[in-house]
Amino acid sequence: MTTTEITNSQVEAGADARPAPPNGVGVRVSRGTLSAEVVKATAEKHGVCVRPFTMEVGDTETGEIRYVPVPCGSTVESVCLPCARKAKALRQAQCREGWHMTEEPVITRERPSETQTELLEFRADLAAHYRDAIEAGDEVEAEELRAEVASVDEELRASGMTGRLPALDVPEKRPVKRSTKRRQDAPNLPRRKVAKTTVGREYAGKFRPSMFVTLTCDTYGPVRSDGSPVNPSTYDYRRAARDAVHFSALVDRWWQNLRRVVGWDVQYFATVEPQRRAAPHLHTALRGSISHEVIRMVTEATYHQVWWPNHDEIVYTDREPLWDMDSRSFVDPDTREPLPSFDEAREAVEEPAHVVTFGRQVHSKGILGGTEESGRHIGYLTKYLTKSTGEVVDADTAAQRDHHDRLHAELSVTPCSPRCAVWLLYGINPKGANGKTVPGRCKGRAHRRTTLGLPGRRVLVSRKWSGKTVADHKADRKAFVVSALADIGVVKEEPAADRFVWRKVEPGDTHCPPRDHLVMRAIAERITWRAEYGRALLAAQGPPGDDSPETSAIGLRAA
Repeated sequence: MTTTEITNSQVEAGADARPAPPNGVGVRVSRGTLSAEVVKATAEKHGVCVRPFTMEVGDTETGEIRYVPVPCGSTVESVCLPCARKAKALRQAQCREGWHMTEEPVITRERPSETQTELLEFRADLAAHYRDAIEAGDEVEAEELRAEVASVDEELRASGMTGRLPALDVPEKRPVKRSTKRRQDAPNLPRRKVAKTTVGREYAGKFRPSMFVTLTCDTYGPVRSDGSPVNPSTYDYRRAARDAVHFSALVDRWWQNLRRVVGWDVQYFATVEPQRRAAPHLHTALRGSISHEVIRMVTEATYHQVWWPNHDEIVYTDREPLWDMDSRSFVDPDTREPLPSFDEAREAVEEPAHVVTFGRQVHSKGILGGTEESGRHIGYLTKYLTKSTGEVVDADTAAQRDHHDRLHAELSVTPCSPRCAVWLLYGINPKGANGKTVPGRCKGRAHRRTTLGLPGRRVLVSRKWSGKTVADHKADRKAFVVSALADIGVVKEEPAADRFVWRKVEPGDTHCPPRDHLVMRAIAERITWRAEYGRALLAAQGPPGDDSPETSAIGLRAA
């Protein structure tokens, strides 16, 4: 762009004295760089979180109190570039370690700690008091106990406990069991007993290939090259919206069927991405070799039936159901009769409200571990992990924007779960409804314009993929660096975890330093650490020309 300079005399002379820029030529005024932008750019250069939150740390031995920046942990580059790249690197390491394993992963569970048992005992007491409050009809006390139990559950999760905890409210009726008989319009699948093995078969005594598979949704109508429909009036937006909402359940059923057909516990690392038409599709790495014919057969025979109440016609358009305090449910605004609950409406269902299936496009490919092709597909799997869903499904043309608007309009009236407030538009009380529930307004990801129904989980990893969690892989990288530094005499001591007391900084804390100061301190520490680690790498490389396996391993892990 051509720049037109403005002198001080012209400014003093008034607007008439300013030269009018020619057509298409803008006026650019050069200004200095903001200090915050410089700090952010420097932090990104050295891999330091640009938007950390501050924690107050107290040392129980010395009594010292200091403020520590804790990385935000964002996985989106537009939010925090360093944290997103670290998260992507961890996912790539997780994918690489589990894809072509030659031995069964060993998963060990830690014994319950004393803190966990004490918290669970406290939760049991709270649950007993809650049942007493429900029987006495004391709703205020019951609500306070629910909040207290939720707080205890958060502490249990933070302590490392996984799995489901017993619900406070016991269901009054058992859910209706649906027939598991396969649909007549779906081909049958052979079934085998699933063995516990997860490692693929070895061929010729040295080759153990694995698979890369791509699955897509079915077609809803012809589309152009940009993904917009050729004829929007005939494009099946209702089916597209419902398929997107229930895509995760369909994928789970596909893995179940695949394991039953091949007869062993197939492990997977998968990512969900949107196509140009904004429909979700799945890229997955599977451990072990499976014939292309079996994958296509399983895909064709996999379906998911949605046994929900019918939601084809909206009941309340110009008026909304009202919340009734006496019945603790929503009622019809005219008759004041309570609306049927979700479970009651589902009991009357005789046919599934929707059936989800995959499309005909199925891509499968065998890949050997340790090859360039393997690394390329790992990069392809994790390509969009640092972008938000809204950035991936961004519309560039008017036709795309109109297509996204139509799909979002359909998603806004498509229930996403039994607790979705959209059920009230169809005259059904959703689960967990209360006085704060607004008919038709649900905060679920499926109803957002930026996500267009894509599931919240961008990465799907089976439990026995690498035998490690993301936290375990992060600990491995840290242990490797600590070991490398120890080899050159730099010992990083790890004080006991119970020595420090962590507390969130309250808003308005006058002792807390500004965020930029904390970021600059973290940058200085990172420069020191990198210098130490650089010396460790030089020491590990040995004399020039040393290509020993140990040296090669150090360089690989550092990269």
